[in-house]
Amino acid sequence: MGDLSAAGLPAALIDRGDGTRLACRFRPGRGPALLFLPGYASDMLGEKAVALDGWAQRHGRAMLRFDYSGCGESEGAFEDGTLTRWLDDTLAIVDSCDGDLVLVGSSMGGWLMLLAALARPIRVRALIGIAAAPDFTDWGFDAEQRATLRRDGRIVEPSNYSDEPFVTTRGFWESGQASLLLGAGIAFDGPVRLLHGQADGDVPWITATRLAEALRSADVQTILVKDGDHRLSRADDIALLLRTVETVLESL
Repeated sequence: MGDLSAAGLPAALIDRGDGTRLACRFRPGRGPALLFLPGYASDMLGEKAVALDGWAQRHGRAMLRFDYSGCGESEGAFEDGTLTRWLDDTLAIVDSCDGDLVLVGSSMGGWLMLLAALARPIRVRALIGIAAAPDFTDWGFDAEQRATLRRDGRIVEPSNYSDEPFVTTRGFWESGQASLLLGAGIAFDGPVRLLHGQADGDVPWITATRLAEALRSADVQTILVKDGDHRLSRADDIALLLRTVETVLESL
């Protein structure tokens, strides 16, 4: 797509390097550009991504949204997706453009934003996590689920957010276990803001404090919403996200 200040298509297909094309929406404007990373089995048309894009439009800010392979409008099969594959998708989008970036990661996207920042330290200026879920393959699966993954290769469970079942594959779980971060320092030095609901039933809010401790940056703030759920998509939650993004961008 070239320089982030240049005009771009409202929707584009980016080859991730193996012929699989990723759907991406680019909004030109002032940098650093925002790059939104959706959660597991989510896409770039979710409430937070759309609200952030609307804010970027109103304020003349550059923004990128995209779908991981096998999700949303991107090509590929969802069950071929692994954390490593979706990190490669993220880096393909990062590498398709020039300029500094602020990564905004929701749930699993918060894990991917950390991995992407470590892989592209010169490009990534700041991080904003929304119920960030690093290492959830480690702390989010009990012994019975792990045994099922090893035996059957997949777990199928009802989803709280969709009519479609929630599928986790052994390939995804294994790739997550190979990408754990919280047990050691995370070498990122830019501003980090971590928004998390204390009523989150999927990712315990203590994960935000563990992540804050693991990050090397001295500029880390954890913002807890006492009655906030995992999605943090209510009007007040969205307003908090937009204020946080604005403050971080103004500081760079």
